[in-house]
Amino acid sequence: MINNKFIQNMIPNEDNLNINDPDGLTPARIRYEIWRTLGAIVGCLLYAAGINLFVVPLGLYTGGLMGICQLIRTIIVQFTGINFGSIDIAGIIYYAFNVPLFIMARKVMGKIYFFKTIVCVSAVTIFLMIVPIPTTMLVDDTLAMCLIGGIICGAGIGITLRMGACDGGMDIVGVLLIRKNNNISVGKVNLFINALLYFVCLFMFNVSTVIYCLIYASASSISVDKMHTQNINVEVNIITRADSKALERAVFSELGRGITKWKSVGAYTGDMSDVLYILVNKYEVNHLKRIVHKFDPHAFIVVNEGVQVDGNFLKRLN
Repeated sequence: MINNKFIQNMIPNEDNLNINDPDGLTPARIRYEIWRTLGAIVGCLLYAAGINLFVVPLGLYTGGLMGICQLIRTIIVQFTGINFGSIDIAGIIYYAFNVPLFIMARKVMGKIYFFKTIVCVSAVTIFLMIVPIPTTMLVDDTLAMCLIGGIICGAGIGITLRMGACDGGMDIVGVLLIRKNNNISVGKVNLFINALLYFVCLFMFNVSTVIYCLIYASASSISVDKMHTQNINVEVNIITRADSKALERAVFSELGRGITKWKSVGAYTGDMSDVLYILVNKYEVNHLKRIVHKFDPHAFIVVNEGVQVDGNFLKRLN
């Protein structure tokens, strides 16, 4: 059995990663990001395996930019009659579409996130070329193939996102659009593109193909949400008697989040306290708790998940 202390020593704690500089390449940060990049590549392998083993044999389309590339591949094969054998050229087309997206997104992405995204898109392209496409369905049930493929692909995407990277496509477009309009999300972009894609499929193919594509997309979305919870907004109320100024500076510098505060009085003790109200995403909650406990081990912390936020709240993908 693997010793938990061994794993903890191999993957450093975030407190030692120079959080003040998100691109700060300290030795601990480099080792930490190497492990995360390897995890993201595993997610890319799962995603490619789900597509080649379960989606392609059914002649379905995954949605997003990859779905568009699969549709272009189908059109090329049907109109040119070229047989590419066991190689799915959708991955190559996908990479070609991502190149201009990389160029546009470079300035709005952190260096580490940008590098890991390039690695992941390259990994997806390579895996789509080397993972064999079976000549027959692995499971003699179309619905089961849709569900299994959606779960595997969604898990792969979720792992990649959880490792602080993305596999390109609409995620990059979402990053760009979020910078322009805070009310836009990656999910909304994907929903619009998928609606347009499946509308085209409805005319090119048959209704059953579109229905199975929708089943796949639903299973994939649920699987992504189970693996990746970073877009869940969380409100945190902190009641503390400690020096809130030092705590506030730590939150500003380490998390880059704003704070609303007011004075409060304990009804039983009559003691004065500070109430700090902070909005973060779910991944930042544990880091925030560590900051608070550093300055006040006895602070009272209330956390509410899944709140709706409208206004100047920074959405982060990494």
